[in-house]
Amino acid sequence: MKISLEQIGKRFQKHRIFKDISYSFTSPGSYALLGANGSGKSTLLRIIAGMQTPSTGKVMYSSEGVNINADKIFSYISFTAPGQEIVEELTLAEFLHFHFSFKKPLQGLTISDIINLTRLESFANKPIGDYSSGMKQRVKLAQAIFSDTPILLLDEPCTNLDQQGVEQYTNWIEQYAKGRLVIVASNDVREYFFCTETIAIEDYK
Repeated sequence: MKISLEQIGKRFQKHRIFKDISYSFTSPGSYALLGANGSGKSTLLRIIAGMQTPSTGKVMYSSEGVNINADKIFSYISFTAPGQEIVEELTLAEFLHFHFSFKKPLQGLTISDIINLTRLESFANKPIGDYSSGMKQRVKLAQAIFSDTPILLLDEPCTNLDQQGVEQYTNWIEQYAKGRLVIVASNDVREYFFCTETIAIEDYK
């Protein structure tokens, strides 16, 4: 997979967030979008995901040299962010069944396996709305990391996680992110410890 940014810029009214970002992300590869809070790294990640349009420039996607239309990229991407909404009326088991009706789980994993990996087995039949913020974050990470997609986009993935949750995230990345194109928006090294390339958003102001 390859994602190419060509002269990407973003404004909100008269406020420029960033400009003239040209960069290519290729798989397998791991990249970190770095910047302080409010720098625009989350905005750029949403643009890469096709969830938000740039003010200038364009994003191009390709697989094995064949271009992919932006309206088809959803099936190639898994995404998670702290503000991402999940259906809190559903139980964990119901939510995962719902989610994986749209995307396949990674080969060899069942929904029961994924519930066990989250260490939320005793809560699997309780509404997600009753979960703590850290438990909800584990669910958000699980639906992204364990989806069988070549692209994994993570926005501040350790938000609300305690030390055990961070260690769990680390293990998941080490075991299940290999061979994929992973992009992390972060200002916390624990979240992008595995990334081999970094992009500082402040360089594009």
